[in-house]
Amino acid sequence: MPSSWSALLALQRATHATLQTLAAELVDLDLTASEINALANLADGRGRTVSELGAAVGTRPTTLTSVLDRLERRGHITRGNRPGDRRAVLIELTPSGRRAAATIREAVADLEDRALAHLPADAIAGLRAGLEALTDAPPASHGSGTDARPASRRSVTEEPSTSPRPGTKRSSASRRSGTEGSPASHRSGTETPS
Repeated sequence: MPSSWSALLALQRATHATLQTLAAELVDLDLTASEINALANLADGRGRTVSELGAAVGTRPTTLTSVLDRLERRGHITRGNRPGDRRAVLIELTPSGRRAAATIREAVADLEDRALAHLPADAIAGLRAGLEALTDAPPASHGSGTDARPASRRSVTEEPSTSPRPGTKRSSASRRSGTEGSPASHRSGTETPS
């Protein structure tokens, strides 16, 4: 296996582990890992379109819609038209969403401090440089000018769908942990048939 593939898989595992740890530490917010991720990416207070937020959280806009539906029902976000472009849906935090996002940001900073405390400064700088390089990498051109990736394949960092399979109900533990759409949750029985 090429080292770049190993690095991407390690990054995916780290992302998943981080979101699961945050979901466990923020259980009082009663949010899934996907909801925590969305709020964390809105924590700077800047509104984003669904496409912009989807790119920031590593999820297709269609997958993100169910997350946004839940956050809107709970009163954490609003969706409206972007000024000057009625077709673009703008996602913004409400006062309760800002409070939740601030709590999430504090938990993220604390987790980062704990996780990196034992690393030397040059290792942390290298890690950050590598992450920034991955974040800023332009998409590969496949000659056609379009994304040549088949629609059925997800990117390595994209989260699984957060919607339960038809005919299943999510347990309260899977709803809080955000694992409701992961293959592990289906194998471990965190969903119960309707």
